[in-house]
Amino acid sequence: MKLKTSLASVATLAVMAMSGATVASAQGTLEIVKERGHVRCQVGQPSPGYYNLDSEGNWYGLDVAVCQAVAAAIFGDAAALEIQSVSSQARFTALANGESDLLSRTATWTMTRDTQLGIDFLSPNFYDGQGFTVRVDSGITSAMELAGAKVCVTTGTTTELNLTDFSRVNELDISNVTFEDYNVRDDTYLNGGCDAVTGDKSSMAGNIASFPVPADHMILPETLSKEPLASAVRHGDSQWRDVVQWSIFALINAEELGITMANVDDMRANSTNPNVRRMLGVEGNLHDGLGLDADWAYNIIKNVGNYGEIYEAYMGGGEQGIGIERAGSLNALWTDGGLMYSPPMR
Repeated sequence: MKLKTSLASVATLAVMAMSGATVASAQGTLEIVKERGHVRCQVGQPSPGYYNLDSEGNWYGLDVAVCQAVAAAIFGDAAALEIQSVSSQARFTALANGESDLLSRTATWTMTRDTQLGIDFLSPNFYDGQGFTVRVDSGITSAMELAGAKVCVTTGTTTELNLTDFSRVNELDISNVTFEDYNVRDDTYLNGGCDAVTGDKSSMAGNIASFPVPADHMILPETLSKEPLASAVRHGDSQWRDVVQWSIFALINAEELGITMANVDDMRANSTNPNVRRMLGVEGNLHDGLGLDADWAYNIIKNVGNYGEIYEAYMGGGEQGIGIERAGSLNALWTDGGLMYSPPMR
């Protein structure tokens, strides 16, 4: 899946607003996507673990896998997909206007975003929290020692407001040094322009891994915020919301049931578990309300894997992973004490 479209201009998106809204109101998104032949899925600038580019220009990562799952559910082909790399400032406009079918890009689910921007958030696919990265030789071991510090932060994000709130509540007089591009942000920090950099801890772990000497940097122990990272769809299209939401739930439910990319064919052919049989389309009619084929969930697992496989590949210890331990975290299955939970598929 190579990058086909890059949207960065708010002005351009504003011109498209009326036509996008008209099309969206005339047809449901699922119908539009089927006629087009692929899903237009929005990510951000390359970010380790979530959405990144390999040497051949192919996108991969946890959030990309969500895009792939939706494409597989609809077309039986995870590559029936156009990845759009959109700036933080334009991302919600692009979704609300209909230029993107789906947003899957480390976006924090907040009340104002969910109720005021014309979009609907779905269940989180990663639970995170904001923290600080500092140089080991700075001697700083706690965020409470950042009084008067200059902190690099990406603008147009919840991170910027969280930093301001943290400084204000704790009377630290932190100076926000803002950037639109996180690469410029990190370069400024590495060149001594900031005392610290702040962001979601998972993203910072991936960024540190790409620093010239990762061991020279550390993430401070404090967590400033709740950052439920979730996909989002345009408000007002309940069928499309169901398609995307249940594609995500299928990833989680498959892990709970022990269905993997490697054994899904055997499970479909031989399992006597009614939950497995219903999910994989062998019996029942789960697909009817979605407007998809009976093998929609089978196609997701066959093409993309389950949530655990995806996590290990991109967030965990896989070759393309960033080494974030899942065990004991909020991102573990509910059966293991985490928050990853799918409603019953029945």
